[in-house]
Amino acid sequence: MSMLTPPGMGGKYRITGDKYPRMRRPRNRRRIVTAVVAAVVALGLAGWGTFQLIGVFTGDDTKTTAAARKAGCKPGPGASPAMPAVALKPAQITVNVYNATPRGGLAKAAADELKKRGFTIGKVGNAPAAYDKKVPGAAVLLGAPAAAKGPFSVLGTQLPTATTKTDARTTPDVDLILGTAFTALAPKPTADKALSALSAPAPRPKATC
Repeated sequence: MSMLTPPGMGGKYRITGDKYPRMRRPRNRRRIVTAVVAAVVALGLAGWGTFQLIGVFTGDDTKTTAAARKAGCKPGPGASPAMPAVALKPAQITVNVYNATPRGGLAKAAADELKKRGFTIGKVGNAPAAYDKKVPGAAVLLGAPAAAKGPFSVLGTQLPTATTKTDARTTPDVDLILGTAFTALAPKPTADKALSALSAPAPRPKATC
């Protein structure tokens, strides 16, 4: 009997020779947990990368923009991502044409031309005392505060040098008060081009990182 065999034990429990049973080192639970977490993170990153590639090849602007925001990108300068087009048409704008100069017939001539270009004409005549012979520039566009959101821009395509001013009226009509420097409306091709550009949506600015 070997010295390693406990007393009273023999047979298959007998230890002989110089070989000893190896003791397995206890498993490290912390290493196992770390390995599992690392595997989950790796799978998550791989899935996210695949999602981004799909968005790029399918041209999904919304997902690309969201990813850019998460990455700390800022929208390009200028307009917002979706710029609305001006919905107003010239026929939807009623224009009162007034002459603030000593030259006779100026208001009627301008009103006739605006009518040919599709605008709805309201009153035509001499300017009120507050503006008569007191407009040194080409013209003044006068209307309610709400007119700044559309009518001023549309009518301004016909006379780009006109200035704008608001008053206390609540009606949607707009006054075109012709001043001393007025000679004529913008050429129709130029005005039409400006009107088309005004009605078209602005391009979406690129994000900068």
